[in-house]
Amino acid sequence: MESNASEVSLDLFPYLKVYKNGTLERIAGVEVVPPGLDPETNVLSKDIVIIPETGVSARIYVPNLISEDRKLPLVVYFHGGAFCVASPAFPPYHTSLNKLVAEANIIALSVDYRLVPEHPLPTAYEDSWAALQWIASHKDEDGNQEAWIKDYVEFEQVFLAGDSAGGNIAHHLALRIKESNLGQKLKILGIGMIHPYFWGASPIGPELNDRSRKELVDKWWLYVCPTDKGCDDPLINPFVDGESADLAGLACDRILIIVAEKDILKGRGWLYYDKLVKSGWKGKAEIMETEGEDHVFHIFNPDCDNANRLIKRLASFFNQGKLPFQ
Repeated sequence: MESNASEVSLDLFPYLKVYKNGTLERIAGVEVVPPGLDPETNVLSKDIVIIPETGVSARIYVPNLISEDRKLPLVVYFHGGAFCVASPAFPPYHTSLNKLVAEANIIALSVDYRLVPEHPLPTAYEDSWAALQWIASHKDEDGNQEAWIKDYVEFEQVFLAGDSAGGNIAHHLALRIKESNLGQKLKILGIGMIHPYFWGASPIGPELNDRSRKELVDKWWLYVCPTDKGCDDPLINPFVDGESADLAGLACDRILIIVAEKDILKGRGWLYYDKLVKSGWKGKAEIMETEGEDHVFHIFNPDCDNANRLIKRLASFFNQGKLPFQ
């Protein structure tokens, strides 16, 4: 469509524009790249439909020289994009997952959850939950199964990971799984949260001195989740009542939180870490801050030194749980 076809009613910079005639124009995260063999990393990928009823798909990645007699950890990855843009096929995400799989020697499944506004929240969470149920179904003998998961995954070594909105999704899934039957089938060893998208109505940390960016992030959330709870909706603010007791119910043994010095969300990542440590959760919490960088810098500048360090840190985190014979 022509961008001047009608007057803009909402400019959700830098993600999308909504026009008064109801048309939606996504600006960011719209490019796609096909799966296949990546010559730089020697990682092989393909797209698969995992939930036929809804059409939800995923892009799965494996090291090209994998063999069935050597099972590998599985990282279930949830991309960022403020719940309203991007996909596993977005070139920067495809590049990042190739690099991570090569560095860590793992299997990765990047979930293509459905986006706002066509699919209002909590659809993204429900799609991601359905992906975990689908993965767990591979421990049975029937159903819609994928050979790369059935043949190559070590089911005792499953991790959740995501950047920005994807980190938020991983948090909510880990809370949900412990109280569900799925927790009996799928053991989550750890969560890697990269620049997680948590927020709140009252500013903290760097938000106190950056009013314009605070208002921008407020605007993003109020668009994707227009409830009467606003920026204190529990989906975006896990500490709306100042409590952290729920974190004790996270269904994993280890959590790595990665923040960036210049990211407006940095204070929320540190708050999550502090609350987690004090929550009574029995696992091991780790945090890493990258100096001089902003939000999801590793996605858009994947070859810089700090991006390489971030990928190596994630790879080390995922490999801590590897069985001795691996």
